Amino acid sequence: MNLADALAAESALEPAADVDAAGAARGEGPPREGPAREGPAREGPPREGPAREGPRERGRGSSLFDLAPLERPRERMLVLGPSTLGDGELVALILGGGHSMRRADLLLRALGGLGGLAQALPQELAELPGIGEASATALCAAVELARRLERITLPCERWLGDPEAVHRFAQATLRGAPQEVFLVIGIDARQRVRLVREVGRGTVASVQVHPREVFRPLVRAGAHAAIVVHNHPSGEAAPSQADVDLTLRLCEVGWTLGIPLVDHVIVTDGGRASLCELGLMPPPPEGP
Repeated sequence: MNLADALAAESALEPAADVDAAGAARGEGPPREGPAREGPAREGPPREGPAREGPRERGRGSSLFDLAPLERPRERMLVLGPSTLGDGELVALILGGGHSMRRADLLLRALGGLGGLAQALPQELAELPGIGEASATALCAAVELARRLERITLPCERWLGDPEAVHRFAQATLRGAPQEVFLVIGIDARQRVRLVREVGRGTVASVQVHPREVFRPLVRAGAHAAIVVHNHPSGEAAPSQADVDLTLRLCEVGWTLGIPLVDHVIVTDGGRASLCELGLMPPPPEGP
């Protein structure tokens, strides 16, 4: 548009202004006021209200976007190793996605910590807020892998020089079990683990085990000695009187069969007790 066209457009607006002024003189009121029609480049102060969030602001709910690189779980694991991460951060890495830290914290609080997570079923986890089937199955898979890694520490085919290996194996195998489970471990003459069998499964408070079921696999495998293990889902590792009486009976049968019972270990999710260490194993009978 040239200068002449611009002047013509401006003069075309003047009659309308005269009409408004004449109407005001006739008492029809002042010219109607109102907001100017907005053009492409609107002038004036910005509208008040919450600013629209950009990509970075929309992610702030997860709190990971606000952290320095070495404060983020993934970067810290890559640089400093997994031992520098807390429980919630490790869970957040498994969950992934948005708001993972918040979801992990809520999950652990709802379950009472890692112990509750180890006992939870995938269906139970999937019902929690922010945890779908994918996250629930991933968490349960991680828990099961942890159990299996601890189980393989049992030195099969090698000398059992560290009794703690049996304790770790027993805790890994029985952790989170909702009822009492009874295991027998067969050892050969060189103190190598040759056999592990479940011989009894009971209720939350007891398990009934007959010596016949304990020693049958040991006899068939030609075991030289045995260790028995069971769990207490209640969390109290101290042996009951029934545990002591069963141990005495198993020892007597073992001496008769020539497969002596070396120890009876009781484990919980957070502790363990050894009847041998507690001095509750009966002494072997004197020879003829």
